[in-house]
Amino acid sequence: MSRITAKASLNPSPKTSRARSLKPAKSSKSSKSTRSVKPVQNHGRSARFPMYRMLQIHELLKEGKFPNCKGMSSDFEVSYKTVQRDIDYMRDRLQMPIEYDSTRRGFLYTREVTNLPSVTLQEGEVFALLVAQRAAEQYRGTPFEKLLNTAFTRLIEGLPSKVEISLRDLSEAVSFRPPGPPSTDLGSFQTLSNALMDLQEISFQYCKPGDGSGSERRVQPYHLGCIGGIWYLIGFDLARNAIRTFALARISDPKNLNRRFTRPKGFSLDNMLSDSFSAFETQNAQQVRILLDPLAASLTGERKWHPTQKMTFRKDGSAELSLKVGLAPDLEAWIMAWGPRAKVLSPPALKGRISAALQQAVMQYQK
Repeated sequence: MSRITAKASLNPSPKTSRARSLKPAKSSKSSKSTRSVKPVQNHGRSARFPMYRMLQIHELLKEGKFPNCKGMSSDFEVSYKTVQRDIDYMRDRLQMPIEYDSTRRGFLYTREVTNLPSVTLQEGEVFALLVAQRAAEQYRGTPFEKLLNTAFTRLIEGLPSKVEISLRDLSEAVSFRPPGPPSTDLGSFQTLSNALMDLQEISFQYCKPGDGSGSERRVQPYHLGCIGGIWYLIGFDLARNAIRTFALARISDPKNLNRRFTRPKGFSLDNMLSDSFSAFETQNAQQVRILLDPLAASLTGERKWHPTQKMTFRKDGSAELSLKVGLAPDLEAWIMAWGPRAKVLSPPALKGRISAALQQAVMQYQK
């Protein structure tokens, strides 16, 4: 599968549509003419692919069969209006020379046409389409899931059947498995996203880790972000008079207060988290140096954890990782996850906190 040709224009010309005064009359006399060449080899779902229908319409027109919408709708097992839209698309968007002959009661090409406008999909492009579809799975459980699934279905159905089969084959080879995806309440997500788009203040119950009771928050929502596979709401906490980050998994009972606000023009999530290792907002970034053993160094070097990341490898395979970030729980958790394979060299404050946390962990097993 080195080259796959899709007989369709993926970037149709935006020229103004021609007047549709040549719309065919609904007549049954010439419906038999479309069946003389058997335009559909396999009925069912494949016969309803838009590009598949257009290819068949093109063959009928090229052979001078004068097909009409009534006959083709029966052959293709779709509605009369669906075939009419196909004809309109071919004529107005693909600029095909199609007209209706009222005498023959069918469509024809007014000049010779060899092929439909075509583009060539390379194997890598088909694979990229699949990867994009798989990547969209991280939106499962959000209002975007249905919209994305619909969009990909329509896109794939617009390709010839050969491409669709290729995508199905490749789907067995690619997947996305985010670590510990959180459960997101669809209703809550919808309420929060609607309030965000309409710039409306919201209230909700928020339960911080280790706090069983939780507390009510009143927030002006600025942004919804998926960071490290976890969804967060970033907004201005009115009671605390500061921007805060809230994990959606800890939000419950959100309510739209129907009170409009103005998002600051200078707000940028990238600027807000520029000094952060992950999702925790931090200030006063410091130069952090961590010594990694050969295995940890090899694995760490395979990813870009932070824009300021630099690694200096030693002869034994170990490496010193340096990055300029603020000190926050997500950075500490990442370091401790390496256990004895990572050692903080600086700053002293971070070294002391990691040392104390690891000693407490050891004491848990000595009881």
